[in-house]
Amino acid sequence: MQPRRSGPALVLPLRPAGPGGRTVHLVHPGALAAQVHRTLAEALPDGTGLTVLDLSALPEYGEAALTGGRAETTVGALAERLAAELGDRQVTLLGWSFGGVVAQAMVELLPAERRPEQLVLLDSIAPTEEYQQPDEALEPLLLLGWFAMYLGAKRGRPVPLDPGALAGLGTDQGLPLVLDAATGSGALLPDTPLPGLRKLYDTYVDGLLRNNRLTAPHRPEPSSVPLVLVKAEQSLIPEDPTLGWQPLAPRGLGLAVVPGDHYTMLTRPDAARAVARLLSL
Repeated sequence: MQPRRSGPALVLPLRPAGPGGRTVHLVHPGALAAQVHRTLAEALPDGTGLTVLDLSALPEYGEAALTGGRAETTVGALAERLAAELGDRQVTLLGWSFGGVVAQAMVELLPAERRPEQLVLLDSIAPTEEYQQPDEALEPLLLLGWFAMYLGAKRGRPVPLDPGALAGLGTDQGLPLVLDAATGSGALLPDTPLPGLRKLYDTYVDGLLRNNRLTAPHRPEPSSVPLVLVKAEQSLIPEDPTLGWQPLAPRGLGLAVVPGDHYTMLTRPDAARAVARLLSL
């Protein structure tokens, strides 16, 4: 008897579609548990279902965040694996973060009659040359700020961090400031040890490195369907309104902004309602 594999499910139905209704498929890259998308499921119109395709359930992807960020796969291979789970009808497809990169590749694998009318990208950074950067481009100032954002979403309490306080600091000097901010806001207990936070940080960064290394050699085809980018008010890259997607959007690029940051946009009801409205167009 084969032992049962524990861990996340690759296909997670969060809400069944009603009779004759459609199912929205959302590509999720991990970091936060896939159940975080229940807020969107509740915001969808009556009869519309939501199923999450969780990349972290694929060992070649999920385990790379625990082993230094080295993944033995490609964006194309991940897209093929998830596309096989979509069934044989036209789909409605979304992708959050790196999940948007995989979702865009999935669309181009589908027969024309099964492609979605549009692809919705939730605060996803485009796999274009502008953002295909070496690992060294992920500097501590950037990573620590993103980690504080992630930690606040994971713990349900924001971690206010002044980027100016991190300027010029390395990880060893900056992480104690994140710890102070997290304990001060109640996101972490006052006696949280720094080594424990460092372990969580290293795993988080390994996940980013994995995604960066998968994106670097990827050469995406221009999208055959219109793209809609839903950007968080506090996006990972706030200064770029299109997050690099314009060159890949010959059929059009719609833009929307929702409340929250890269992570909390998934749990805020007001953000979920805005995304649901886009899916109803």
